[in-house]
Amino acid sequence: MFYTIKELVDQAETQFKGNVAELMLATETELTGRTREDNITIMERNLEVMLSSVDKGLTNSKSLSGLTGGDAVKMDDYIKSGKGLSDTTILTAVRNAMAVNELNAKMGLVCATPTAGSAGCLPAVLSTATEKLNLTHEEQVNFLFTAGAFGLVIANNASISGAEGGCQAEVGSASAMAAAALTIAAGGTAYQASQAIAFVIKNMLGLICDPVAGLVEVPCVKRNALGSSFAFIAADMALAGIDSQIPTDEVIEAMYQVGKAMPTAFKETAEGGLAATPTGKAHMKAIFGG
Repeated sequence: MFYTIKELVDQAETQFKGNVAELMLATETELTGRTREDNITIMERNLEVMLSSVDKGLTNSKSLSGLTGGDAVKMDDYIKSGKGLSDTTILTAVRNAMAVNELNAKMGLVCATPTAGSAGCLPAVLSTATEKLNLTHEEQVNFLFTAGAFGLVIANNASISGAEGGCQAEVGSASAMAAAALTIAAGGTAYQASQAIAFVIKNMLGLICDPVAGLVEVPCVKRNALGSSFAFIAADMALAGIDSQIPTDEVIEAMYQVGKAMPTAFKETAEGGLAATPTGKAHMKAIFGG
């Protein structure tokens, strides 16, 4: 069992030849009492739901509130136009993340990774990486176990809850998990994956959770999109050999402390930030009355 990122990296290197997925599998087996095969089967089901959510979310239909829906299709059309300023890989991840979160807003089936509000980041990065890197089914499953390993440390030492730590704890954690798994999928080391996590979280510190009308739609869908792009940039930085000057475990501790200090209005209460703008309040009134 590992409790810090440093322990995770050390154990992966010394006990599993750098294979974080195998370390997480062993940890899952120890903690749950399930067999290795059972844990793989469960993760395969998660993978199935994630990939399906990307496909099913790519529609023009709106959510019940009318706040979201159709933006993933707009991004898809934009990618096909060939006019994109960003690399197609990045835009594909952005599209896929919005598709998943738009599906979530329409009560479709998603895999909370680590939460429903941040469910778009990991599937978006994984599905895009699969196309970019030609990942096999086994490598895709390992991607998820790797992300889970790093996410376990973040959850135990900081938070993955917007109600507790703001959106830095939701989309920040999801994007960081995706960045770490992507780094390893692209041939990086466990240490490099840990640096990718630091890059993401450092640049999302203080991100508030301010859902308009209290719904997981605005700004959540777009934050997942941007979080997915962060994962790719952070992975590239780590693979380039760039190091974080602040150790990753200290970065995670900083996120925890920032979350503790964050006012309640910025923790999923819909009392601050975008939710408190005149338009945000108007949406609340239009949807719920009063």
